[in-house]
Amino acid sequence: MAIKQRLAAAGVSATLLAAGGLAYQFEGEFNTAYHDPVGVLTACVGNTSDVELGRLYSERECTDKFVQDLRVAEQAVSRCTPNAPEGMRPALVSFTFNVGGGAFCKSTLARLANAGDYRGACKQLYRWVYAGGKVLPGLQRRREAEAAACLSALL
Repeated sequence: MAIKQRLAAAGVSATLLAAGGLAYQFEGEFNTAYHDPVGVLTACVGNTSDVELGRLYSERECTDKFVQDLRVAEQAVSRCTPNAPEGMRPALVSFTFNVGGGAFCKSTLARLANAGDYRGACKQLYRWVYAGGKVLPGLQRRREAEAAACLSALL
């Protein structure tokens, strides 16, 4: 079953459905654990909590982990940028899913959004392309897609 169908079946909001689709295209889904480009043990759709090396995760387990992680990201976005326009939220949730709520809440991106500079906030996404001190082409593509989604919401 396609990821959007799986998320819809899990009863997620429209924001999480859009954010999940955006995140999924860059995270992919791996039913066994792997080390990401900076060595973090990861499984399913970018999940890094309670990952066991050598364990095979079912599609249902991966969907559940993905939904849980998206909800955590959405809570951070809501808490740290409560007045951000609804249309920006899928891009912000996808970004926060990737970098974590702490990094998002402390970011210039969140500060600009809270100051009402939504265009400037969206453009901050282009800066978050480093992992382990190196620019990663996959992160560049992801941030371009997130920035495009964020900026298009402001038109």
